[in-house]
Amino acid sequence: MIRSGPSEKPTILVIDDTPENLSLMQFLLRDLYLLKGANNGERGLEIAQADPAPDLILLDVMMPGMDGHEVCLRLKQNPRTADIPVIFLTARGELEDEEMGFALGAVDYITKPISPSICLARLRTHLALKSTADFLRDQNVFLESEVARRTREVNAIQDVTILAMASLAETRDADTGNHIRRTQHYVRALAWKLSAHPRFRDYLSMATISMLFKSAPLHDIGKVGIPDYILLKKGRLTAEEFEVMKTHTTLGRDAIASAEKALGLEVDFLTMAKQIAYSHQEKWDGSGYPEGLAGDAIPIPARLMAVADVYDALISRRVYKEAMSHAQAVAMIQQSGGQHFDPDVLDAFMQIHQQFYAIALTYGDNDFNLQSTQLQGPTRLESQP
Repeated sequence: MIRSGPSEKPTILVIDDTPENLSLMQFLLRDLYLLKGANNGERGLEIAQADPAPDLILLDVMMPGMDGHEVCLRLKQNPRTADIPVIFLTARGELEDEEMGFALGAVDYITKPISPSICLARLRTHLALKSTADFLRDQNVFLESEVARRTREVNAIQDVTILAMASLAETRDADTGNHIRRTQHYVRALAWKLSAHPRFRDYLSMATISMLFKSAPLHDIGKVGIPDYILLKKGRLTAEEFEVMKTHTTLGRDAIASAEKALGLEVDFLTMAKQIAYSHQEKWDGSGYPEGLAGDAIPIPARLMAVADVYDALISRRVYKEAMSHAQAVAMIQQSGGQHFDPDVLDAFMQIHQQFYAIALTYGDNDFNLQSTQLQGPTRLESQP
């Protein structure tokens, strides 16, 4: 709605079918306000809805055709005019008439014949109240938009920072490509599938799924601490080298914890990121690392990431292996599911593995080959002692 500027006179619309009344209000108000007039309800509504809108409306009740009550009702039902104060100006002075006027949304009720000084005082009061209400409304709109803008900025900074941190680890291995983005989408797809499951629905709210998507890229951040001669080794790791490789989970958790400590407060998605980084190599039967957790002792985010990470490792080329086809990867995950994965998470994966395939195609790397038919062995981390 367009309102009078601070240096302009307020605009008052007078709706009255009697020429004498319009002339009287013109004489009384012309030096103080900008005036608009209408001699019937239909014309009054047209003027009220046009730009610039009046700051206040003086409205007669008894008019032929559309009476003042109907005009007020329509003004209040229309979002363009609902905030314009309406003062009934009428010869009908019974108590029930006033009650009807206020019930329809009027801010005041002045009976004829009017007292000029009282009428002017009431106009000043209601225009001042409207000016204050408009100011507060504009301030609230501005503050809400500013908060929304700042929130978008903070979220964007978070997302960029997370991806930059995660990419620092991934770019040391030229074969990982879009692994970060794929695992984000895998995890979210699994979470959505499991959000109605009795074991997971209390945990997997929309907010939690959003945090999972945000924190997933940090799952391998600890690899920045693994020496290149191990991380990029083309052959099988020795037992000693594998022990070093296993420390990436602890290094990742500690790096995130250190950042959180520097921040000075706990952040939900960083708490989740620590769980994922530290525990995504745990296995359902307790044979994983770093703690050998089993079953429900493994945090839910880590259980979801375990499936996502293994699937992507199987279908992706690495320095130590070629890529499997989607079908081969699904078969291998299903075969090792009872030992490696939460059975319900595995069932969810088996129901939506085609979504994983679509995600892999969408975020595939240049040398991605999901159609590879050469059956390869398990991933390095799975095959180590």
